[in-house]
Amino acid sequence: MACQIVKDAAEALEKAGFRSGATVMAGGFGLCGIPENLIAAVREGGWKDLTVISNNAGVDDFGLGVLLRTRQVRKMISSYVGENAEFERQYLEGELELEFVPQGTFAERVRAGGAGIGGFYTPTGVGTMVAAGKEVRVLGGREYLLEMPLHADFALVKAWQGDALGNLVYRQSARNFNPMMAAAADVTLAEAEELVPAGQIDPDRVDTPCIYVDFLFRGARYEKRIEQRTNRPAGR
Repeated sequence: MACQIVKDAAEALEKAGFRSGATVMAGGFGLCGIPENLIAAVREGGWKDLTVISNNAGVDDFGLGVLLRTRQVRKMISSYVGENAEFERQYLEGELELEFVPQGTFAERVRAGGAGIGGFYTPTGVGTMVAAGKEVRVLGGREYLLEMPLHADFALVKAWQGDALGNLVYRQSARNFNPMMAAAADVTLAEAEELVPAGQIDPDRVDTPCIYVDFLFRGARYEKRIEQRTNRPAGR
């Protein structure tokens, strides 16, 4: 199906058939490169019992943290959650399921999901709680864990530029997990800061080809918050 250009996040979610109980990948690292408009629209839509695959869960009042506040997330598959007190509370009180994944393994599991790889072996996590219930093989005299790919019903990603065909370009560190997640879901919904005519993006600059993108719209009112602002001491 060719990518559809829609007016906003709400229309994208409606046309995509977004639903409660879905497994959702959300791009971003911390608050960098997160799909702000799509997250807000999911909150407004009220869908619940979501399994969210994301490196982290935002902060208490922004990013994926707003979906935790409204209790729309049933389970998180993440590698880092240290900036979110509400996440910690829900997890410790047994209100939220959590699958912790080492960050490198997390990235490769998402990539494997998009590449059609059935599984891969990694030494990361051997001898720790991460290894519980997983196959262990000795390769070259070293123990490795079998890790399975991650796949989602929907991927929510954020780009810097998108064109009329659905090709996407990410900007610097805001690229992070977005390209891998765009390839690892049944349906990919993308928001971009700029929409340009087809042919305006240099083919060599395309990060996510349009074949992976189902719905695209121009985002608005980006806050682009900084999680922790550090200032250099005066005079240095």
